Amino acid sequence: MTHHTNAFMALLVVSHFATASSAAAQQDLVASGTQIRKLAGGFTFTEGPAVDAQGNIYFSDIPNSRIHKWSLEGGLSTFREDTEQANGLFFASDGTLLACQSREGRRLVQYGPRGAVTPIVATYQGKRFNSCNDLWPDPQGGIYFTDPRYGRKRDDMEQDGEHVYYLQPDRKTLIRVIDDMVRPNGIIGTPDGKTLYVADHGAGKTYAYRIRTDGRLADKRLFANRGSDGVTLDERGNLYLTTGAIYIHGPDGKELGSISVPERPANCCFGGRSGKTLFITAQTSLYSIEMEVKGAYVPSP
Repeated sequence: MTHHTNAFMALLVVSHFATASSAAAQQDLVASGTQIRKLAGGFTFTEGPAVDAQGNIYFSDIPNSRIHKWSLEGGLSTFREDTEQANGLFFASDGTLLACQSREGRRLVQYGPRGAVTPIVATYQGKRFNSCNDLWPDPQGGIYFTDPRYGRKRDDMEQDGEHVYYLQPDRKTLIRVIDDMVRPNGIIGTPDGKTLYVADHGAGKTYAYRIRTDGRLADKRLFANRGSDGVTLDERGNLYLTTGAIYIHGPDGKELGSISVPERPANCCFGGRSGKTLFITAQTSLYSIEMEVKGAYVPSP
């Protein structure tokens, strides 16, 4: 790993909820008196935060083809260079780091503890993906991922549209599970493996699906009349959407409030020792804010 200077920064804008009616939700979700903290800056475009088994955060700087690590001790390091513009990240249950390589790699890969890369899947029906964006590994070991079209000319597309795929646990069988979205982006499922949330960034909507035993999806329903770049879940089943700010929706889809960020947020995830720190990738920086709730995917104490 290549280490950099620690990058603690000054306290910045106070988090706030959008409406007076959300005051109770604010006290219940965001830690009282907390402020947004800028942890590190100077990146080109940050994305794809993921928490490891110790609560450390890994995130992508897409244009610079790097994956960085923010440790709980406050140290910033470069986990991997030459990532072929890795975007969305997520740790599998075995501790390997899964990644969507977007505009250059256009494939799904995994990284070992020292950054060694192993390709997982690069084509569907013999044709390369558009720009793999975000992913979620399910409890059975399969992987859902979105494949929108960013950063490339549409006349270069090999696929017939922008879709969502499921790589079954055998890591050999790949199926297309959503083919009716404008531009799918953020994706995450519930820890019990029963519900999948997918944000259609192009249509400005987020949908929920029932996950069938074979990994296919059923019972599509509109969850929120808002799209998103990245998404995450907390322990109560609230879904966090990044669209200008971070909007929090309850399990029923009702908006509970929002968290403002000094830069436009692209993605977020929970981490830290207690699992109650929300880490936010936003344009050129990494931010954090303390919460009253844990993430749905955080290490056990």
